[in-house]
Amino acid sequence: MMYYKFKFLLLSLLVTAGSVALGQEKKHYTEDWESIRSQYEIPAWFRDAKFGIFLHWGVYAVPETSSEKYPLGMYDSNWRKYEGENNPYNYQRRVYGEPSKFGYKDFVPQFKAEKFDANEWVTLFKDAGARYVVPVAEHHDGYAMYDSKFTRWNVVNTGPKKDIMRDLANACKVQGVKFGVSSHFAFNQFYYKKTDPSWDTADPQYADLYGLPYEKEGEPTPEFLKLWWNRTTDIIDQYQPDLIWFDYGLDRAGFVPMHKKILAYYYNKGLEWNKEVVFQDKNMKYPSFPEDLIVLDLERGRMDAIFKYPWQTDTSIGKRSWGYIKDEDYKTSDYLLDELVDIVSKNGCLLLNVGPKADGTIAEEARQILTEMGAWLEVNGEVVYDTRPWKIFGEGPTKVSQGNHSEKNNKDAGAEDIRFTTKNGVLYATALGWPEDGSFIIKSLAQGNPNESRKIAKVEFISGKNKIHWKQTALGLEIDTKGQKPGPAAYAFRITFKD
Repeated sequence: MMYYKFKFLLLSLLVTAGSVALGQEKKHYTEDWESIRSQYEIPAWFRDAKFGIFLHWGVYAVPETSSEKYPLGMYDSNWRKYEGENNPYNYQRRVYGEPSKFGYKDFVPQFKAEKFDANEWVTLFKDAGARYVVPVAEHHDGYAMYDSKFTRWNVVNTGPKKDIMRDLANACKVQGVKFGVSSHFAFNQFYYKKTDPSWDTADPQYADLYGLPYEKEGEPTPEFLKLWWNRTTDIIDQYQPDLIWFDYGLDRAGFVPMHKKILAYYYNKGLEWNKEVVFQDKNMKYPSFPEDLIVLDLERGRMDAIFKYPWQTDTSIGKRSWGYIKDEDYKTSDYLLDELVDIVSKNGCLLLNVGPKADGTIAEEARQILTEMGAWLEVNGEVVYDTRPWKIFGEGPTKVSQGNHSEKNNKDAGAEDIRFTTKNGVLYATALGWPEDGSFIIKSLAQGNPNESRKIAKVEFISGKNKIHWKQTALGLEIDTKGQKPGPAAYAFRITFKD
């Protein structure tokens, strides 16, 4: 018996040695760009997913006014003066009093999340067509929406008295949705103003919430870098996210030594978990990281052409805020679907933010928009999911550009705005508006066009049951839908070619 055991062990060692000799050694990322570049590739699941939900939810939802930056504004008289009496500085003093008597910490007991149902949330998001969900794990305010080992200011010890992040991670796993987290903590040390020594932000006993002391504005101290590392790796280790998203702060010079370190740490954890993980940084464009090693995220901005690497837009369902506010002005599902189609045509994904109320419910206006988006994707999803960009992203006059808040300058798209995607040899053309006579002309598919030499075999209308007529002419692919528009949003066609 010992002979056979020895023989088996020897055989195993020889197989292992042979694998190593053939270059099949186990992956491991070291803290240098070449190690990461030679082994990492953005996973197909992210490129296929196209649509995710962002969740800005925390103590800042309690006042129900201004935005998720209420804790910044309530201590800063210069922040958002244009909001008048409803800016957080004035609102705080009118409704709650001076921060010497009622500070941000005093909102924590009012953040109860008593109606929060993680399974109900994830069902809503999945029905809306989202394939990944990214809740904020901790915002600039320093309050942990998870069971943190490194701060007493967390959802298990205070407020809801339950692990919000664990509930969401479990619900996503059960429903087959990828789970991510976002970290905004890198800016915490500089977030709160301490102008008045009577404010609680200036009280050393609350420095673990309001930020450690610093000497140089904007640059983290070694003590803070250690705290950031501990809190960030705590999130990664506990919740094993498929995706992690970082806000500004991480791009600052003082954080540069952490870049390769955190990237190698997270990617190695992915190997350990047998997961293909995704790292996103909003400020990579400054740049912080090589653009081929992580996913570039543009806040409220879009590419104006096809980007060679997968990228992402993060934007909110509301026009004013990321966190919940009671007087929010919501976008339409039509606008957001146009945005999704445009982003996907340029090799991107849309991360759409929703801000829940402090009690854990989602505003009816937001729910309705998500339901409408889900209904459209149920019919037209094949032009979005699992697709890749075509040779050109589209045609038409709509112009968008990179950068924060560029979407504010966008006008509603018209019928002449066409976006292309492709999958399995099929070309999809999606019009972002409907012409009065129901007739479309896709100029990029004119006879003899340089983009596609094959002749068209068939054109099918995906978005409705209209019986269509089409012909390919020198002007373009002319499609007559012979009927009323089937809905308020984008209109998709499936185009197949002759061999």
